[in-house]
Amino acid sequence: MSDAERRPPAEVLRGRVERVLYHTEDTGYCILKVLPEGAREPVGLVGRTPRVVAGEAFEASGHWQSTRDYGRQFKADSLQLERPDSPEGIERYLGSGLVEGIGPAYAKRLVARFGAGIFDIIENESAKLEEVEGIGRKRRQEIRASWLKQRAVHAIMVFLHAHGVSSARALRIYKTYGDDALSVLQANPYRLAQDIHGIGFKTADQIARQLGLDADAPERVRAALLHSLAAAAGNGHTCLPENEALDQARELIGVEAAAVREALAFLSGTGDLVQAVQDGVAKLWLPALRTAEIHIARRLRELVARPPDWPQIDLEPALAAIAERTGKPLAPSQVEAVREVLRRRVLILTGGPGVGKTTLVNTLLELLGDREIVLAAPTGRAARRLAESTGREAKTLHRLLEAQGGGTWGRHRGRPLEGQVFVCDEASMIDTPLMAHFLAALPAEAHLLLVGDADQLPSVGPGRVLGDLLACGAVPAVRLTEIFRQAAASRIITSAHAINAGSLPDLKPARDSDFFFLDEPDPETLRTTLVELARTRLPGKYGFDPVADLQVLTPMNRGPLGTRALNEALQAALNPPNETKFEIERFGVTFRVGDKVIQTNNNYDKDVFNGDIGHIATIDTEPLRVSVRFDGGRRVEYEPGELDELQLAYALSIHKSQGSEFPCVLLPVSKQHYVMLERSLIYTALTRARKLAVLIGDPAALEMAVRRQSSRRRWTGLTGLLTEG
Repeated sequence: MSDAERRPPAEVLRGRVERVLYHTEDTGYCILKVLPEGAREPVGLVGRTPRVVAGEAFEASGHWQSTRDYGRQFKADSLQLERPDSPEGIERYLGSGLVEGIGPAYAKRLVARFGAGIFDIIENESAKLEEVEGIGRKRRQEIRASWLKQRAVHAIMVFLHAHGVSSARALRIYKTYGDDALSVLQANPYRLAQDIHGIGFKTADQIARQLGLDADAPERVRAALLHSLAAAAGNGHTCLPENEALDQARELIGVEAAAVREALAFLSGTGDLVQAVQDGVAKLWLPALRTAEIHIARRLRELVARPPDWPQIDLEPALAAIAERTGKPLAPSQVEAVREVLRRRVLILTGGPGVGKTTLVNTLLELLGDREIVLAAPTGRAARRLAESTGREAKTLHRLLEAQGGGTWGRHRGRPLEGQVFVCDEASMIDTPLMAHFLAALPAEAHLLLVGDADQLPSVGPGRVLGDLLACGAVPAVRLTEIFRQAAASRIITSAHAINAGSLPDLKPARDSDFFFLDEPDPETLRTTLVELARTRLPGKYGFDPVADLQVLTPMNRGPLGTRALNEALQAALNPPNETKFEIERFGVTFRVGDKVIQTNNNYDKDVFNGDIGHIATIDTEPLRVSVRFDGGRRVEYEPGELDELQLAYALSIHKSQGSEFPCVLLPVSKQHYVMLERSLIYTALTRARKLAVLIGDPAALEMAVRRQSSRRRWTGLTGLLTEG
């Protein structure tokens, strides 16, 4: 007899949900306290449901079971929930925090006034809510808007669960598509992968296949080809060789090459992708990236072709006067760089740490006097550093351009920026779309100085704009190479230059040094040592705040020495749980009050951007909200379904650290990072440290990284556009 035949017939249990002890939206698994019909005491129930709220009526089919830890409880094979109809259930349901503007007290008043008709009142006659004491027009509108949103989100969650997909991002789907969300999901689920942060092609494809789409359906093949280009953009490429893109799409979904060629012809005809030949190679672009590269090339050509309009300056006496005021005379190489700036309308100033870029920029700003100067940088931290070093206001490029989300910008060609001289620092971080927007918004008479270290990692976003501009020589550039005496005393700077030159730095310990290498090749011991350094040893010796001042940087996200594992270990050591700290688990991450977090994508509505770092200030429960205080003191609130935009930031990937400086950097270097180890990665990490850099790991892994250069080429079309014709 089989297990199914031995199992007794399923029982049906009905009643009311009293409390939700545990529920995860990722799998729908829940542990509930329920009050069965006719019972006096609640019992335990385990099952799966996309969403559950205290007070809901339930019907479950399953079996009773006894467990050692939880006693007798009902295990539901199927679980259905619906709005309650009893006064007690409705009160508990509305007072659960589900609806913004209603807590337990207001729930009691509403049920006392309207009884079981309260749901219809909220939805169709919400003006009547103002008959209840304490509810005015603003709260009434908040209640209705929240009710309609929750209803729509619930419908999305049910749809996703029915097709075997986690419903954790249902809120984001609703916010993207609004009331059309379900029709979009049903008509073209592949839009999810294009439009929703955190949802990939595989999830969208799973829904499409569940809806009955054939494996070789043209819509599926086209979506796979577009995904191959979108994935390439996520890895920094603006385009791909045509054959490579076609092969990736074919391998992704297992179809014949002819089907992918048909998809290419169709998408090329509709303008959903762009084909072009550069340097004898047929390439494919997503239209937005191709257009961005064309605009960058066109605008830079215009700027380079126009003569400068600098004021007449008697340079030698002017520089002497500035040096006397600042106490920082320029070296001959810097003086020549100033002369070159004054010969050009647009110029790139590049060089490594300690070569005097900051001194040169400050001197130029003094020289230009009353000219309207605009300072900008790609990230908030980089903008603050620029403001501190110059004593002038500096903005992020997003705020300068008045980014508004949805691909719209307040500043553009039709409403250009105001200013005469634009200085943009950390230019290596500017990706192709952002550079295109920036150049489009420059006034016709603008002068432009791009400042950055071309040997650092390229931008997180698609393209390698600064590297391409320097490589093709289409834009005038000055490279500073002389390391000045004060900088040469720092082993951080001398080690960084050694690595950049392809040499292993001096790893012998030195008293009062700002650079140390700890030999620890075993990955497990390495991680233990790193945590102890962050928790006790470095704070004890140098007085660093272990959360605010120390930053662990690592090459990878996955693995025992990746950001995920290190963040868990560092969170446990630096911000352990206790009874007074609220916490919430979402998207596989536990967020706790006091945690250091980083924003992982641009959110124009909240005015926070990829790479912004903050700390969790509060976690409120009614309604559930997480408040993050970002650098500079600004607070931003997140709903639970938006927490996939945040990650713990005790450990960051080196890519995410670009544009930032930290008092102390801890860098694990292990052969476990083999696929990522290369010179520019270690160089970038080391140059993020302001006072102390500690490398921990395997000397052989460090040597391997120093010897490897440009192992991850980026496919772009900018150099071809700048040099053609």
